[in-house]
Amino acid sequence: MTSASNHFSSHLHELRQRVLISFIAITLFSGISYMFRVPLADFFVAPLFKAYPDLATLIYTNLTEALFSYIKLALLVGIITSFPILCYQSWMYIAPGLHNNEQKTVFLIVFCASFLFAGGAAFAFFIVLPETLGFFMSFADENIQPKPKFGAYLTFVARTSLAFGLAFEIPFLMVASAKIGWIKKVYFIKKRPYFYIAILVLSFLLTTGDIIATILLAFPLFALYEFGIIIMHLFLRKVSAP
Repeated sequence: MTSASNHFSSHLHELRQRVLISFIAITLFSGISYMFRVPLADFFVAPLFKAYPDLATLIYTNLTEALFSYIKLALLVGIITSFPILCYQSWMYIAPGLHNNEQKTVFLIVFCASFLFAGGAAFAFFIVLPETLGFFMSFADENIQPKPKFGAYLTFVARTSLAFGLAFEIPFLMVASAKIGWIKKVYFIKKRPYFYIAILVLSFLLTTGDIIATILLAFPLFALYEFGIIIMHLFLRKVSAP
């Protein structure tokens, strides 16, 4: 019992340390991002003005809305920029006891996961978001004029970017689940049709029912799923080799 208790306490202490490091990283990068809140806001609002050129400004109706919107924007950028640190802390916690020959693989995994997350967020912002905004703004006419709220729009952008960034983490999650023994790697091959259906449903939900955006998200996720099977096979075979 004492050994088990000490083992649990050690894991809990490690978890606290890694959560603290992750929290500090997000706070630091978010603070830096807040210093550049105005140019960042202009950058994130640009797709909306491009989708509907007649829109001149965004509005806010509560006195604190603009402030909290800027904080929300800084937090979004802070999470995205600190993701490599978050990924490293997560991987080192779920895959402890790595051998010396696996240390280089850790940095490769972190780099790939960070690249996938950034790629997903960029895919959402530069490809899916313009299509989605164009679809929503197409309902405007002489009798219905859009007046988007600054805070609500940034919430939509943040939710879309983070959702797509996490969705693009499919290969990383597959490798992680197989590494810690939750799921056998052959399971992803045998259950491929069911995962494809789940990807279609996930894509439909993330794109709020926009068929074009659903297709634009689903096909890259199909490719990432197959890429995850390849990487999982190569990685696990390598780390299990003597």
